[in-house]
Amino acid sequence: MMEERVGFVGIVMQDRSAAEGVNRIIGAYAHIIRGRMGIPDQDSGEAVIGLIVRGSNDELGALTGKLGNLPGVQVKSALTASKEKKG
Repeated sequence: MMEERVGFVGIVMQDRSAAEGVNRIIGAYAHIIRGRMGIPDQDSGEAVIGLIVRGSNDELGALTGKLGNLPGVQVKSALTASKEKKG
């Protein structure tokens, strides 16, 4: 059985020029994203995105890893302990 985790992924873009790459990656992982909120700061050009996620360790690790490898992007996550997926 596959184990899954629920949690929050915080994304900080120091420059909104990274938005295209961030949105491409988020779109590729839409199947594990349950909610999204984005707040741009017009004055500084920075932006913060919060994601509520549910997925396997592999899926969540791939998502955060790909986002964190983008220039000017910082990622932090807080996830529950693993639990067996129902069904």
